[in-house]
Amino acid sequence: MKAQDYIALERQYGANNYHPLDVVLTRGEGVWVWDVEGNKYLDCLSAYSAVNQGHCHPRIAAVVAEQARRLTLTSRAFRNDQLGLFYEKLAQLSGMPKVLPMNSGAEAVETALKAIRKWAYKVKGIPDNQAEIIVCANNFHGRTITIISFSTEDQYRDGFGPLTPGFKIIPFGDIEALKQAITPKTAAFLVEPIQGEGGIIVPPEGYLKNAEQVCREHGILLVVDEIQTGLGRTGKMFAHHYEDVHPDGLIVGKALSGGFYPVSAFLATEELMGVFKPGDHGSTFGGNPLAAAIGRAALEVLEEENLPARALEMGKYFMGQLQKIKSPHVKEIRGKGLLIGVELKKEAGGARRFCEALAAEGILSKETHEHVIRFAPPLVITREEIDWAMPRIEKVLTTL
Repeated sequence: MKAQDYIALERQYGANNYHPLDVVLTRGEGVWVWDVEGNKYLDCLSAYSAVNQGHCHPRIAAVVAEQARRLTLTSRAFRNDQLGLFYEKLAQLSGMPKVLPMNSGAEAVETALKAIRKWAYKVKGIPDNQAEIIVCANNFHGRTITIISFSTEDQYRDGFGPLTPGFKIIPFGDIEALKQAITPKTAAFLVEPIQGEGGIIVPPEGYLKNAEQVCREHGILLVVDEIQTGLGRTGKMFAHHYEDVHPDGLIVGKALSGGFYPVSAFLATEELMGVFKPGDHGSTFGGNPLAAAIGRAALEVLEEENLPARALEMGKYFMGQLQKIKSPHVKEIRGKGLLIGVELKKEAGGARRFCEALAAEGILSKETHEHVIRFAPPLVITREEIDWAMPRIEKVLTTL
């Protein structure tokens, strides 16, 4: 079958809720992927930062094969010999004492929301059904009904009401707005350290630390969503480590499995996680032995291959090379580590056509928020591979 045959099958039988580039991938290794017709591409999306360790990392693949032959699923009705080891590794790397594993990132966010609300009523003493959670405009935390209820993206909300109440939206990066939004009913501030889907928006330096101080002063929780920014992507194991922030809750996913399997988790302090009692929350697949084994291997690869430090070094080099390109289309280049956004001027005609042109040059990226090209390759990328990409990126940005 050719690429168009596979595309035709998707269009015939699949829901029309995605707008992918028309490449049909069949194999991946490290930072490279190949399509069904043998064309080779440099992956600069990393499945939205889910393959920080690189495609099909052999060490994780070996763990998948071994555990898949031994035991894959028990449900949480029974214990398994992989889960505690996974908990220990994730707690050690994050500094958070308690772990609740789930599958998708959205499930982990929902878990955080449930924990926040129960803490608000059972610990803080907010009257029942009146707790408020402060979030930021331009956020992206997932796609469930409750999560889209506090999105500011009209398309994400259109046609899905009635929406869930209990959220207050403030501008991202504005500490005074946070202070002013807090009331006696405020339970928590939920925030991304860098807004990835929002266009690689980096807040002012010190913003997260100041937010932590405000939360402490007012007795509210700070919960940080690091599903996309965590696990090495920005040059630290977690982006909030840049400012020595100690959140009450931390949400992780994506690269937690190295791209092999859906694995996510909500991590929290003893007090916050302590609101959950048996029967309050759960998941048939969350914390299964296959997921736990994969998650531990993925974390070990990040740690032992020192991938956060590589992301910091390669990110500085990648961004520096991008900034040398003289393009009439580029408005701004911003990011941290290997999470880089190239914002184009509105008159450039949108980022989509640039991503299509990059694919024709052998580089896979994806537009976000219409005018931003995201460059986020696997953290194993080398200087030589960046050097291979740069003339091709320059060609697209200067001649299209």
